Formats: sequence, structure tokens, C-alpha cells
Amino acid sequence: MSATGIRLHAPAPGWSLDADVVVVGSGVAGLTAALRCSAAGLRTVVVTKARLDDGSTRWAQGGIAAALGEGDTPAQHLDDTLVAGVGLCDEEAVRTLVTEGPDAVRRLIETGAHFDTGPEGAIELTREGGHHRRRIAHAGGDATGAEISRALVEAVRARGIPTVENALVLDLLTDADGRTAGVSLHVMGEGQHDGVGAVHAPAVVLATGGMGQVFSATTNPSVSTGDGVALALRAGAEVSDLEFVQFHPTVLFLGADAEGQQPLVSEAVRGEGAHLVDAEGVRFMVGQHELAELAPRDIVAKGITRRMQERGTDHMYLDARHFGAHMWENRFPTILAACRAHGFDPVTEPIPVAPAAHYASGGVRTDPHGRTTVPGLYACGEVACTGVHGANRLASNSLLEGLVYAERIAADIVARHAHHTLHARVPHPVDQPETPTHPLLPPEARFAIQRVMSEGAGVLRSAESLARAADRLARIHAEAAGALAEHGKTAEPGVDTWETTNLLCVARVLVAAAQRREETRGCHWREDHADRDDAAWRRHIVVRLNPDRTLAAHTTDTPDFPPTRPSPQEQ
Repeated sequence: MSATGIRLHAPAPGWSLDADVVVVGSGVAGLTAALRCSAAGLRTVVVTKARLDDGSTRWAQGGIAAALGEGDTPAQHLDDTLVAGVGLCDEEAVRTLVTEGPDAVRRLIETGAHFDTGPEGAIELTREGGHHRRRIAHAGGDATGAEISRALVEAVRARGIPTVENALVLDLLTDADGRTAGVSLHVMGEGQHDGVGAVHAPAVVLATGGMGQVFSATTNPSVSTGDGVALALRAGAEVSDLEFVQFHPTVLFLGADAEGQQPLVSEAVRGEGAHLVDAEGVRFMVGQHELAELAPRDIVAKGITRRMQERGTDHMYLDARHFGAHMWENRFPTILAACRAHGFDPVTEPIPVAPAAHYASGGVRTDPHGRTTVPGLYACGEVACTGVHGANRLASNSLLEGLVYAERIAADIVARHAHHTLHARVPHPVDQPETPTHPLLPPEARFAIQRVMSEGAGVLRSAESLARAADRLARIHAEAAGALAEHGKTAEPGVDTWETTNLLCVARVLVAAAQRREETRGCHWREDHADRDDAAWRRHIVVRLNPDRTLAAHTTDTPDFPPTRPSPQEQ
């Protein structure tokens, strides 16, 4: 049973695997954790929602931030990260990131990742928003994520780590004492495994990525439906700071009605000297921040949104015509191809851009070793809230966070396995109850949820917009719950209904946290509370799911995260 007693309605598992650790996700965080666990001799299984090389990591354009350049130091990287996080970063978590980061990147290179280098062989570094130094390593010009994904996937395949692809994770399995015992999952399509099954393991690493699909327009791939956060909530874990969703300032504007994944125009384009301008060619970010277009992302997204309001339009422009064709073709070939595919040529015209949902700074709350509040359940990457990002992620810290904290998780799992504190001899879970405890939503509800969230909890928020969003989400939830209670009916189990149900879960938590935080901080912008309020709100909002499917939210007493308090058996 999960701590809440809530599971997604699904058929009983028809097949199973046994392992020491199961990693859910195949981005930089998941594959790094899997490689480290496997190298230590642990039976490791990777479960991924699409293909092994189709995680969110491969969409990362800009690069990976680390103090690798001459004159740069971890202390300077720490300072820039803390400024971007607007008072809510866990300083020790950031210190861990920036001090362990450079060596973690070097180990990534040893694994096989190739970064762009200069004539003398040194790694080329660029700047992005919020960074005072060039410390962003990139690959293939603007295809850093694709190169990191390629290297890690090849390493996983070379090690022969068992993988289950095209598999949507459903719920955490636990033993009679509430400890992690694996996951249930559904494999889409025929193969070695098909339909609902289970991977039994005393350690589960969630590396499921983000939840950008909760909004109508996002840079996230279609698989980013908040599955990891929803699973953790049903398992009784705490999530934190979900109100801090970063909207990337420069996403290719494809029209007001465009939905789903939108092409990203990397911050590195601005790092190389592109200017944000309005229709008249005025550089409106100059004077708003000392770094102008290279201010932290929340500042730039707000600057663009304000200018759109002033001009009564739905987009601005990014002007990089002065780069010339050669630079575009060699430094930003992916972005150039995407723009041209949609009818825009950045070599000869400014690029239309607007903010879109990009990155969840909050997530499943963890300690410095990636442990959540559920024994045996770990989280890393975008699904996690390690305390590194605070109220606004610093550009290109995400790949580094996934890398560093995946290594720390693997080290913790290996150490606990060696000391027999992961209860490896108790792999099999308590059977699921036959009666479904969670109503499933029809697939069409997905679009209703996305519209509600974009209208009420997007870049601009207010008490009125959030209350309207909360009411609409509550009605969607109540209709499904009422049909289940009165008629025993729920939508047919399937990928679309499970994803939609997960989206509603994370949407409700996000809106509840955004309603509670009555201030503007980082990427949480309240029109009715325009100022930052450190006295009242330099705090974290922590949310859990109650057994009756209501939300339990509380605000921490200090800016520090409380301990995750693992059970005595796991101390």
C-alpha cells in the first residue's frame, strides 16, 4: 500500500522483474545514476517512457554550467546561483553543486561526451542569463543535450544495463512497513514486456523530468506530464516549491493558438550578443537590469511580458541578424533549422518570441543525498527539489544538477546496499487492492487543464486568476470523483487517462502553492502582490496528498528545508 492508500486504477501486473535499484527516466540524471549503480555491481533496471534516447535532456540547447574556465571559481558560480534563486536556494545544496560540478563534468567527458573546443583543444565556454562569467560548456553548437544523451545511452548499452522502453510508470510499490519495493508500470506496444507489470526493487530513483505539459505552450516534450511528482504524492512523499515554474523568455512564437511543445531559442543566442527588441526595434531590456538581455530568466520573461502588455501584442522579437550566416550555421545550426522550418530566417529578420513554460524549479523534496520523505525513494533532475534552484533556476544549472545529484544518489544506494539497510531481501510488495482508489480522467480533460493553467497560473498570476483556476480544476476533479462514487465508473485505464490524471494532480498542487504565496519572487509573479516579502515569504511551501485526495499544504518556519526524516530503519 502507499502511504495515502491512493493508486491509479490499473490492471494487476502481468509480469515482473527483480532488481536492486530501478531508475525511472533516461535523461542525464537517470542514466548517470544507473551507470554508477551498475558499475558498483548492483542489479539495475532503467525504465523510460519513450525510447532510451528520447528523454528531456536531448532537447537542452544551451549547455552545462560549471566553473571550468580560467579565473572562474565555484564561489563565483555559487554567488550567481544564489542571486538567481532570490533567497530560497539551500546554500549548502548549491555549494555541493558548484564544487562537485567540475569533476562531474570531467567524468561525463570520460564517459564519452564531446564538448566544443577551441583551436588549442580547450573547452569553449559561453555566457547565459544570470552568469557573470563564461562558464557554459556546449556541444554541436546548440545541441548539448543531444550529445550528452548520446554518450550516456551508448555507455548504458555498452554495460548491458536492462532497460524497459515505452513504459509509463504508474505507482510506487511498498512493503508492509511502508518501505519502497519497486514500481508498477505499463509498457506501450508489444515486446519482451507488454501491458501492466512491475519491477521489484528496494530502491527507486525518480528521474522522470518535468511537467511542462500542464500548460498549453511549453518547451517540454509530450512525455513531460508530471508523472514522477504525481507518483510521489500518491506514495505519501512531500513536494515543495511547485509554484516556481520557469517560463523561458525566448520561445519561437508560432501564433496565439499554438499548443504543445514549442521550439526553444536558447539563451546562448543572447549570450552571444542577440538583442531583444519590440516591433519598432527598441531594446526594451536596457535599463531594466544591469545585465540587460542577460538578466536572470524571470527578469527577462517579465520584461517581455510587460512590453507585450504596453504594446498590446502577443510577442516580441530577438534580433541576431548581425551574427551573419556563418555564425548562425556553425554556432546555432539546430535553432536556425527550426526557425526556417517554421518560415522565419534569423539571418535576415528578427525572430518572433514569447515566454512559454520551460522548467519546474520545485518538485519532490529531497535531502543532500537525493532521499525523499518515503524510505527507499530517491529523486533527481527536474522532478526533484534539492534546494539548488530556489525561486528561479540559473541558466544551464539543470544538466549539472542532474549529473551531480545522480552521482550522490548512486553513492548513497551503494553504501546502503553494502550495509544491508535497503532491505534487499524484502522485494515484493503488498498486493494492490482490487477496488480503484483514484478516478481516471477522460483524455479530453487534458486540454481543459492546460487552458485553465495557461490562463490562470501562467507568467502573470493574481488572487482572482488563481481562484478561478482552482475552482475549475476542483470541478474537473469533482466530476471524476463523483462518477466513481455514485456509479463506480471511471475512464478506461490507458496512457492518455493516466497522463491526464497525473496532470490534474500536479496542476492542483501548483495552483494551491501559488495561491498561498502572496508575493512576487523569482518566476512566481503575482500582480496583486508585486513586491518580494522576505519577512513573511522567505519560506518554502510543502504539500502532501491526504488519503481523501485533498491537499495538505504548510509553510516552513525558516528558509531552511526541514529534514526529510527517513525512517529509523534507514538511518
